[in-house]
Amino acid sequence: MEIVIISIIAFLVSILTFFSGFGLGTIMTPVLMIFFPVEIAIALTGLVHFFNNVFKLFLVGKNADKGTLIRFGIPAVIASFFGAWVLLHIPDIEPLFVYQMFGKTFEVYPVKFTISILLIIFASMDLIPFFSKLQFGKDKLPLGGILSGFFGGLSGNQGALRTAFLIKAGLSKQAFIGTAVVVSTFVDFTRLSVYASRISKSGIEENITLVICATLSAISGAYIGNILLKKVTLKFLQVVVAIMLILISIALGAGLL
Repeated sequence: MEIVIISIIAFLVSILTFFSGFGLGTIMTPVLMIFFPVEIAIALTGLVHFFNNVFKLFLVGKNADKGTLIRFGIPAVIASFFGAWVLLHIPDIEPLFVYQMFGKTFEVYPVKFTISILLIIFASMDLIPFFSKLQFGKDKLPLGGILSGFFGGLSGNQGALRTAFLIKAGLSKQAFIGTAVVVSTFVDFTRLSVYASRISKSGIEENITLVICATLSAISGAYIGNILLKKVTLKFLQVVVAIMLILISIALGAGLL
């Protein structure tokens, strides 16, 4: 039954995240945690996310802006390696604060709380008319790449910060999505390579059927998302991204993700 539920969620989330450039990994991980231990949930999500990105790379990768890939993508990939390395070599970090709600205990960690604050700031810039007219200069792209890549390697939450910078980089909607997919794929490959020692011990073989079904569902969602892309405007895309950024940031800051 869990294979059906997870596959349906992967399909629906993949359609939505095709536009936003982030969210599949962020949403799928807590869903998988309902059915599996944390380390297995992270490993399974990582594989589905990576293979879905590889499919999208063939689908829209040709639309990526080469200049942005150099200024943003290369720093992101390098920083993701260091973020992943730090994750594997630092001791367990104490929660920033802990609270209880609905009979459950939630822990909020410094890294995710910091990301949530940054995301709220970036999201507000898309919803407030004055800030919506602003764009990040190309000189800010390396900084955005470093931040998104490092936090991606450290916490797995790379997409939201990446999108927050790229959506303001003056790209067309096709170039925005294509660039985000290319960067995401290479960052995924880098951090999964560093995580490999853990992933190999996380029961992947026992859940290969689930990985295949969820991946195919996510790929189907990405295919439909690519068709729907032609019917949306850049302004609609920016609003969707801003709303998702705020929702994800609240969930991260509250310890729900």
